[in-house]
Amino acid sequence: MTLIGWAQIALILSLVFIAAVPLGRYIAAVLAGDVRWLRPAERGFYAVAGVDPDRPMSWKPYAVGLIVLNALHFLLLYAMLRLQWYLPLNPQGITGMSPQLAFNTAMSFVTNTNWQAYAGEQALSYGSQMWGLTVHNFLSAATGIAAAGAVARAFAGSGLQSLGNVWADITRITLYVLLPLSIAAAVVLILCGVPQTLGASVEATTLEGAKQVIARGPVAFQEAIKLIGTNGGGFFNANSAHPFENPNALSDLVETWCEIIVPFALAIAFGYIVGDRRQGFALFWTMTAIMVAFIALAYAAEGAGNPLLTAAGVDPALGNLEGKEVRFGIPLSILFAVTTTVTSCGAVIAMHDSLTPLAGAVPIFMMQLGEIVPGGVGSGLYGMIVFALLAVFVAGLMVGRTPEYLGKKVQAKEVKLAMLAVLILPFCILAGTAWAINTTSGTGSLANAGPHGLSEMLYAWTSATANNGSAFAGLSADTKLLDYGLGAAMLLGRFAFMVPVLAIAGSLAAKPKLPASAGTFPTDGPLFIGLLTGVILILGGLQYLPALTLGPIVEHFAMTGGKVF
Repeated sequence: MTLIGWAQIALILSLVFIAAVPLGRYIAAVLAGDVRWLRPAERGFYAVAGVDPDRPMSWKPYAVGLIVLNALHFLLLYAMLRLQWYLPLNPQGITGMSPQLAFNTAMSFVTNTNWQAYAGEQALSYGSQMWGLTVHNFLSAATGIAAAGAVARAFAGSGLQSLGNVWADITRITLYVLLPLSIAAAVVLILCGVPQTLGASVEATTLEGAKQVIARGPVAFQEAIKLIGTNGGGFFNANSAHPFENPNALSDLVETWCEIIVPFALAIAFGYIVGDRRQGFALFWTMTAIMVAFIALAYAAEGAGNPLLTAAGVDPALGNLEGKEVRFGIPLSILFAVTTTVTSCGAVIAMHDSLTPLAGAVPIFMMQLGEIVPGGVGSGLYGMIVFALLAVFVAGLMVGRTPEYLGKKVQAKEVKLAMLAVLILPFCILAGTAWAINTTSGTGSLANAGPHGLSEMLYAWTSATANNGSAFAGLSADTKLLDYGLGAAMLLGRFAFMVPVLAIAGSLAAKPKLPASAGTFPTDGPLFIGLLTGVILILGGLQYLPALTLGPIVEHFAMTGGKVF
């Protein structure tokens, strides 16, 4: 690790933290419908759809609205991917995807996962990239933020019967938050050299005289929303490691900023929505503390280098540069690897498969925590609130008192629903990994044997269930087992978690908001931040440490002992 490396990391994080406060306040105003000077822009959409934006919705119709909307869009995207050959804007002449790959891809983009079992520049036409994937990058991100806003409203008052209007929330989030941020980011990326064109691929002559086809397309705008919406699906197979997606240091700074700014801003927005900014900052600093700690762990592991490569004669002074862009080096590669997995982004500028074992364990564990530090857009906030409820439940057990959070009593119903949501992830991740590695198809997809092979499969099921989409890159994922299996994990990881959380919100919203008393556990100070951090890490460790021990941890000790698998 170097001082310059830490300075680079600190610069980017500082820019995020500075912008998070005003953006969080603005998002809270959008969710409250207070940005009235923008209202005329949305009226036309309501008129066409026949929607009354002021109609209140309890948690059940709100959840049904989100599920039905995303189900319809899944079917539309599946059909588009199967019928690409017949759609316009296809200068490459790309045919449709197979049924299994179309299912996996459609489920991936609808659930904000953006797992890619295909090479984007070879498998998708320009029309599919724009009308299919880019549209769903907006929709899936707006779905997460809408759900988070509904959950936040549950704590805003007493005896509430409404969590808002799902159609108004989706419309306003898209028009007033995601679209402006994406346009601004796209313009900056275009100025950095990212292409935005409908022109076909071009043919170039290499220095050796050979012919090379160079793919291009409408990249910049998709790149912007893939990061702003913590989606992660790249236009090119190499994702943000491709020079057309991420050409220089400035574009890398912008892209790293984009993938974590909205999740951090939503924590601030939570404080404004509930009427107590300190509550939002308590979640904000919990997210920050865990993220920075794991950045330090991963940076230390990569900076120490690989002793096996050192023994082979590779200079260890620069650390482990295998699988990394020399344009960005270890510090920015590690920062991007951690920020993309503490969110549900999944974009990469370095191959996670080439990280040292402990550094590789960090992205896996960050996703296994539920991607709540700060998590995906929306999903990170409502996931963190679930852990906050569990933290006050633990505090209540310590003192023999019914737990409260923001004036709402947390009783058996809410705790059961919270545990139902939390247990969805380990069930899909651990059961899915165990099932896959006990099949011929599953083991045949692995590029490595031993603990690293287990890490590849564990990473895939973790990434799918946590709706992240990144991979260890050593896995051949386009098989029936993984296309359908991981697709099912994406669906459960998204909606089997979201629906119980909305049910919790509906239950809490209807309860009276109690004034603080002498026995109220404060949830806006260092004590709560420490308790919440402990609950997150201990629960994550109890669920996943055995699997991590068999994968990256045993591989670490093998590496330091000079053994190669």
